[in-house]
Parts: sequence; C-alpha cells; structure tokens
Amino acid sequence: MIQWEELETANAALNAFVDFDQGAQFGEGPFDAITIGVKANIAAKGLPWTGGIGAYRDRIATEDADAVARLKSAGAAIIGMLNMEEAALGAKTDNPFFGATQNPHQIGYTPGGSSGGSAAAVAAGLCDMALGTDTMGSVRIPASYCGIYGLKPTHGAISQDGLEIAEASLDSIGPMARSLEALEACSRILMDFKNPQAIDNIALLENLGDVTCEAGVLESYQTACYNMNAEGSFSLPYPQTRIRYAGFILTSLALSESLGELLESNPEGLSEGLRFLLKFGPERSASDLAEDRDILAKTSAAMNAVVAQHGAILLPTAPQAAFSHEDKAPANQADFTCLASIAGLPAITVPAGQDDQGMPLGVQLIGAAGNEAGLFHLAKTLDNRMAAYRRPTIFYGK
Repeated sequence: MIQWEELETANAALNAFVDFDQGAQFGEGPFDAITIGVKANIAAKGLPWTGGIGAYRDRIATEDADAVARLKSAGAAIIGMLNMEEAALGAKTDNPFFGATQNPHQIGYTPGGSSGGSAAAVAAGLCDMALGTDTMGSVRIPASYCGIYGLKPTHGAISQDGLEIAEASLDSIGPMARSLEALEACSRILMDFKNPQAIDNIALLENLGDVTCEAGVLESYQTACYNMNAEGSFSLPYPQTRIRYAGFILTSLALSESLGELLESNPEGLSEGLRFLLKFGPERSASDLAEDRDILAKTSAAMNAVVAQHGAILLPTAPQAAFSHEDKAPANQADFTCLASIAGLPAITVPAGQDDQGMPLGVQLIGAAGNEAGLFHLAKTLDNRMAAYRRPTIFYGK
C-alpha cells in the first residue's frame, strides 16, 4: 500500500515529483509491488504531459506511452510525473516553471539533467524505478550524479511512442534503478532482449585527457579500468567538445521546429533561457550544419567500429560530480555520454565511488547495438568489483 501523505512529505524536500496520481494501483505480474515514476515528457494516461514546458501545464495525456503501458501490464503502479529540464534541453533540472529538483545526497545541489527528477526520486526511494529520456546523456548523467544505475538502450529498442521528442535520431527512453538487477528487470519489460554476445575486450579512449575531469572522476575511472583489466584503445576523429556541440546543434534545430508554433503563439510559455538555446540551430549556416552532420556520422561510424572490434568501451559517465544549483553548468558535462547517443549504442552507468565531498561518481559501459544482454552481464562484473552504491543522505521507502 502506498502511503501518499508520507510520500508527498518526503518529496517536498526534493521536488522530484511534480504530479502524483493517488489513484494509482498495482496490477498483476512480475512488477505487482513496484512503484514507477515517469519523466514529464513521457505520456501517462490521465496525468499532465508537460515536457517541462510551462505552456503545456494543463495538457493531459489521453493514452499511455508504449513504455508506460508495458510497465502497467507487468503490474507496476505509475505513481506520478517527474520534474525535468524544460523541453529536455538542459543540465541541472532547475525548471523555470516547476522549480529546482534537489540532489538527495546534498540539498542545494543539482541531480543533473534533463532527467533530474527521475534520478532524484529513485535515489531517494520515492519510487522503485523511473523512466527518463536520454538525448546526449540525460539518463546517465543524472543517474551518475545521484549514485544510481541507468540505461540508455540501443536507439529504437524502446519505443518512442508517447514521447515528446527533442531530437528523434538521438532520443531514447531509458530506465533508472537502485540496483543493476532491478534495472535489467525493468529493461526486459520495456524492450525485447536478443541473445547475449560475449564481450571479450574493453576499449579505452586514448585522448581522454582532452576533457577536463575532476580528480575524483579520474581516480574512480582508473579503479574501474584496473578492475576490468581493460587494455584495448581507440581514438575519435574529432575532439569530444566538437562532437557534443554538433549534437547540441541538431537538438536545437529539431526543437525549434517542433516548438515553432508555440514560439509564435505563446512565447511566454517558454522561458527566456530556452528561447535563447533554440536560436543556435536555426542560425547555423548551411555549410556549418553540413559539417555538424558529417562530424556526427563519422563519430557514429568510429564508435560502432570500436565496439564491433572490442565488444565494449569504458568511460567516465560525466567529467564531474554534482555541483551546486548556484553554479553554472559545465559545458563539458555530456562530452562522454554524447558518444553512445550519437552512435545509437546501448550504455549503462554504474556507481563508481564518491568525491572528497561525498558526492557520487559513475562510470559507463558502452556496447554493440542490440547487445543489452551482454552489456548487462559485463556491467554486473564491474558493479560487483566496484561495490560502490551508497544510499543518499535523504532516503524514504524500503
């Protein structure tokens, strides 16, 4: 039985959920005692479907997204909608219309973006699992910042039906959980797993130093490399910062088109900050945009070639731990996570320790397209050797 009054009180300190459904009920199936939170850009019938956009505050979903329907069919209770960055474009989950979500490891700190509400709710025990979305790292970065597990699946493996799209070629719905076993169980409901392919080697990025990382991130990453005996290496055709920026341009362009009518009819329904970000794509010259697309295509080919040869890639999830909401988000936040998204590859983030302030750190494994089963098997080995999951300061629930 869900204790709604206690749940709402616990959420008040975090602002992870922006809407609860007190009529939510468990069904029959393997998830008949599991509570699920849903990021606000994924449709859940009868609940607000805002995409974090103020102008959509009163929009109610008339149907469940395919991912939500699958979880309900498995018996899960969908207990509410989770806070997020406006239009899923941002790094902190400090929403101008729905407020800031707090990291349960440290109030006043960001849970990451854009799926910050999802990560904070799971980490704090407000729900057992949550759905987020990942365009260039928006599941994995919040999961890392909040010290939990998150999956960005192979592009298209989880249906985009019922998703408010940011950039269709990059977007993936992905689950988050407090254990790798729970994450895999949820993933198997959301998508059809193929037979696992054995992963014989793990490749490391030669020019990792091109991205400025905090000392704790490098230490935890080196520990993970040692624990997994990772020896292979690869390089990228362009600097990570340039690759990430090309992905941002495509996302800005796509959102400026999908939100174009709203920009004209109700610009105040979008924040000034978002309107600023939406200018970058349309203002890009044709030659620069062609270069952006070429960079993304060559990066995708390079990443797919690496996992075809080695089986997996090990990278830090983010170059830094969570930071204060008062600080500006670092530009390089998605320099590592963008690579799997651009290549359409599955990636799992696993807790990898804490920095000297006690904030969680994470590492990610990236595998071949369609090999989620093999990637989970590898991630279990990494997780067992790291043994780094820790409950946050604020924890409610079982």
